[in-house]
Amino acid sequence: MDIEDTEACYRAVKSRDRRFDGVFYTAVTSTGIYCRPSCPAITPQRRNVRFYRTAAAAQAAGFRACKRCLPDATPGSPDWDVAADVAGRAMRLISDGVVERDGVEGLAHRVGYTARHLGRILTAELGAGPLALARAKRAQTARVLVETTSMPFADVAFAAGFASVRQFNDTVREVYAATPTELRARRRGRRDPATTGSGDLELRLAVRAPYAAREMLAFTVAHAVAGIETWGPGWYARTLRLPHGAGRVVLELDDGPDGVTERGHVRCRLRVDDLRDVAAAVERCRRLLDADADPLTVEDALSDDPLLARLVRARPGLRVPGHVDGDEVAIRTVIGQQVSVAAANTVTGRLVAQLGEPYGDAGERLFPTAGVVAAHDPESLPMPRARGRALVGLCRSLADGDVPLDRSLDRAEVRTRLLALPGIGPWTADYIALRALGHPDVFLPTDIGVRNALRGLDAGLDAQPALTARSATWAPWRSYALLHLWSSLDVLSPDLVLGSRTKEN
Repeated sequence: MDIEDTEACYRAVKSRDRRFDGVFYTAVTSTGIYCRPSCPAITPQRRNVRFYRTAAAAQAAGFRACKRCLPDATPGSPDWDVAADVAGRAMRLISDGVVERDGVEGLAHRVGYTARHLGRILTAELGAGPLALARAKRAQTARVLVETTSMPFADVAFAAGFASVRQFNDTVREVYAATPTELRARRRGRRDPATTGSGDLELRLAVRAPYAAREMLAFTVAHAVAGIETWGPGWYARTLRLPHGAGRVVLELDDGPDGVTERGHVRCRLRVDDLRDVAAAVERCRRLLDADADPLTVEDALSDDPLLARLVRARPGLRVPGHVDGDEVAIRTVIGQQVSVAAANTVTGRLVAQLGEPYGDAGERLFPTAGVVAAHDPESLPMPRARGRALVGLCRSLADGDVPLDRSLDRAEVRTRLLALPGIGPWTADYIALRALGHPDVFLPTDIGVRNALRGLDAGLDAQPALTARSATWAPWRSYALLHLWSSLDVLSPDLVLGSRTKEN
């Protein structure tokens, strides 16, 4: 939504429309407080309301967060992934902790601008510069840790990315009009903070409802690789390679008899070796869950096509599974060329056993880095020689930074660079864009899973030109149409669906 259209924004506030939580923020001049659009408080008078694109912009204007609706505890704006412009890519990197690790100069270098010009872009688009945006993110992380764990405040400050405990205290007081001690006491009456070690956290990851948790679990289970991923009834777990160390996450992904989450969050149990990695781990889990998508907007658009309307009704809140590591997605995608998911999982498991680093004492491993794979003789890898050479070539480009998959580069440029590599065709490049770059508008007309789904629907779209033309009407949500088609088959049978690839062209 365009916040310049203040009347439309105010209508959303009056109707307490949850779809716009995280898309814009409502600030009330008479109280000095900013809220999410769905705040249950009495609707303020129109003359007292201001609208901001980000929580950071509201904070920079002197407003403090509402204690009732917790406006920072919302999904991010889906616009960041839809447009994927400079501001959107920068926001993803800020959420990943790039400013804390590399500073504003490092952030600007990632997106290809000078620090000054990037500051101008972000201020114009989002109402705040990179430092203010990073500060708001730190404050949000700190509040979550204060309220949901029993971590000492010094550890909280460190984990949230603050340079000192004093800076942490000052920021929390300014943003929330409360001290960290008061925040913890206020929430303790409702639920005792989790008693955890300094690197063990229990969090709630905000998502827009409805959320098809069971479908997400089915997809991740179908693609799970031995050694790095495990699962059980209603949960999925995996190891994480993070900027300062390693970690492990458990996500609860089955809520209620229909597997659809309406509560607005996914429970997460997180372990990190280094507390500085908390923000990065949370952001990467959110990418995996496609947590910021707007399911109602997507479903409204796709339901206009009778072919998809039935599928959309059957699976409300279906998301496009992302990933926690772009390089890992690319490596696994090349391994899976021209084979079923089950076969790809087996080969990838062998690669993990051969090259992955041990993690913990339960026999788990970390996925090998691109640099480690690139250093190996292609003929020593557990796959055909031609695919091994393609994999090693890709990994060299990933390790050298020629093909960044951290969402910092324009998607079209990433695709061009991928297609320039030997052994990388359109299917591979587009599948990487789908899962690593969070692209909402990818379609794979040559995918066998898509063809099988269409045959089951009696769609009469066997010819690729006809299918391509029909899929154009699903833009800009073709990735979600793709998932609906895949999910119309048995997603728990990876021999049949979800990436039984056709030959690259």
